[in-house]
Amino acid sequence: MPDLHPSSLIHVALQTVADACRVARSVQQDLEQVREVTKDDRSPVTVADFAVQAIVSLALHENDSYTLIVGEEKADLLREEAQSTVRQAVVDAVGTCREGVSEAEVLDAIDRGAFDPCRCKPIQGYWVLDPIDGTKGFLRGQQYAIALAYVERGKVLLGVMGCPNLPADHAASLTEPDSRGTLYAAVAGAGTWMMPADQPGAKTQVVQARQNVSDEGIQICESVEAGHSKHDDTARITTQLGGAGTPVRLDSQCKYAVVARGQADAYLRLPTSRSYVEKVWDHAAGSIIATEAGAVVSDITGAKLDFSLGRRLENNRGIVCASAALHRKIIETIDALGLAGVSPTN
Repeated sequence: MPDLHPSSLIHVALQTVADACRVARSVQQDLEQVREVTKDDRSPVTVADFAVQAIVSLALHENDSYTLIVGEEKADLLREEAQSTVRQAVVDAVGTCREGVSEAEVLDAIDRGAFDPCRCKPIQGYWVLDPIDGTKGFLRGQQYAIALAYVERGKVLLGVMGCPNLPADHAASLTEPDSRGTLYAAVAGAGTWMMPADQPGAKTQVVQARQNVSDEGIQICESVEAGHSKHDDTARITTQLGGAGTPVRLDSQCKYAVVARGQADAYLRLPTSRSYVEKVWDHAAGSIIATEAGAVVSDITGAKLDFSLGRRLENNRGIVCASAALHRKIIETIDALGLAGVSPTN
């Protein structure tokens, strides 16, 4: 069995996510052709989701045949005869990275993401994957992320996040795709760093979150889609804290990276439904990237994110990611405004 220490796994994860970024970018750049072939407006993201999960699964399995993966996708849909066109598009996309890969190998690789830590308590660590985080951003030709993390005994030990369209330059537009994108990596206790997404072996840059709020007010990072987080409540919180600059709005776990690299003071995800429970793949990689850069990540009550309960964050509600001093103030303000509500288990 190969070395499973995070410091050795990070190199495998970086190259794997970089390969997946290249394939996802090619699908996104060819949205109209994929739609024309599959006759389905949402099929481009479907193709990219499945292809990325297959690519990551194949690479991790080659590194360690005992690999366990908690992935978002299952191949059931692709196995249906009515989905033969989409299935072939997925195989073709994987083939750009894995020459000669068979349909059976692709489908089996996708299905390796069905591991559930709740049903089978692992004696080893496992990977958590969100193949395309930010569906609407992907379809708009804007921001999305490929998020991969390694979890052991409920602790996230490393995270790699590929943001194929996110520019390294803070002044660059977030609505226009960057030609290179960025890769973020973090190992518990070792910090966070970044590099170009198209060059994972390039010189890295240490990433650090802001520690002081600017005189222009709190810079909040939140979802583009109001259905993902209550924008009005976010505005109430920032007003209570003294006012805010223009919110930084973008899709996916890229928001964790934007806070980690000091482009925003905080990322808030305020629940729009009492019944919604966050998925582990939506936060595992992003949370360690932010915390190792010096930010604090919790739910909206201030509780740490609990990754020990399988595929969902059953004991948590919403997300607050911010610098240490600001994080405490945000939690206090959420409580004072009565926005925390009840826990998802109540």
